[in-house]
This record gives sequence, structure tokens and C-alpha cells, in this order.
Amino acid sequence: MKKIICASILITILSGASVAQDPGFEYYKSREINTLFGRDRSGGGYGSFTTGYSVIDGRHAVLFGGRICWMPGSSIAVGMGAKGFINEFHYEPALDRDVFLAGGYGGLYLEPVLMPRLPVHVSFPVLFGAGGISYVSKDSQYNRNLIEESTTFLLIEPAAEIELNLTRFFRLALGASYRIPTPFDFGSSDSFSADVESIRTLSYNVTFKFGKF
Repeated sequence: MKKIICASILITILSGASVAQDPGFEYYKSREINTLFGRDRSGGGYGSFTTGYSVIDGRHAVLFGGRICWMPGSSIAVGMGAKGFINEFHYEPALDRDVFLAGGYGGLYLEPVLMPRLPVHVSFPVLFGAGGISYVSKDSQYNRNLIEESTTFLLIEPAAEIELNLTRFFRLALGASYRIPTPFDFGSSDSFSADVESIRTLSYNVTFKFGKF
């Protein structure tokens, strides 16, 4: 009996040594995700928030939003997200008030990720969704905002991002996206107006991602 036990232990030790030297095992170890400050394994999901800049209706605008994604593998993420925007105030003579455009959109995100195991890599998130936009005037007398007119649209927004694996649970993404909405038009030429060209343009984004990658 003792001989059998000793033989089993010896076989186990020799098997472990041979596996450790096997090229397949070395490849498996190399599949850990590399970060700038360590390593992590794949899988899980993340939540993020985004801030950005764009030109909407020919004026500076800020963007803000976020998304929640599930990652069935390290090279793809699927989830939901939304963004809001507002452009700078400007005076509108026809209304005798300051006005601005405000709106938002959201929907399904699909995000392919290329070479995610490298500390610096790229991703290509695409948003398929719907949104709305409003022409808003500011009533200074009563300190309130009035929606003069609004409309809705469908939208696709592809993006390209450079992603940094800063830690095991935190990534920073820098990128640009392009809004492609369905046609819309409201207002009149002799006063306030907006159309699809008002928001069909580039945005520049910074995204902070927290989760298990």
C-alpha cells in the first residue's frame, strides 16, 4: 500500500513539472490581462461615466453620460448607455431672450475591443438608440427655462477609443465619436430653428470605466 501511495505522489510531482514546462501552459499564463500597474484576468463587466466636448448648432457644447456593460469575454462588451448635451447660451432677437439647445439620447452599446490584454489598446463602441432635442429659452424675469419646441430622432453613434488599463479595476478611455441621427427639423427660418445638421458632428470624449475586465 505504501508503495502505491509513494508511486502516486511521484507521478503527481512529475506530471506537475511537465505541465509547468508545457508551451500550452506558458501560453495560458500569458493570457492574463496586462495593466500599467499589474495584471488581471478577463471576464465580468463595468460601469462608466463620460464627459466630452462637441459643437452643436455651431456653438460650443458639453456632453455627459454613462453606460453599464457586461463582458462575456475580454474582447467584447454589450450593455446600455446614455448621453446628454447642452450648448452655450446665446441671445435670440426673435424671442428677446437667451436660448440654448439641450437634449440627450441612449440605447444599446456594442463594444469590440482589440488586444485588450495589452496595457494600451483600442476599442470601437457603437451606440444604437433614440433621443430628443429641445430649443430652450431662459426667462430671466421668473428665473426659469421654457421649452419653445422639441422633437425626437433615432441615432447611431460609432466611436474609436484608446484605452489605458491603469489598474485591475479601472480603465481610462480617450476617443472620438460621430453622431448620425435620422432627419429632423423644427422652428422657423425667421426665428429659432434646428435640424439634423445641428448635431450630426464629432464629439471628443473622456470615459472612466470601473469594473472587472
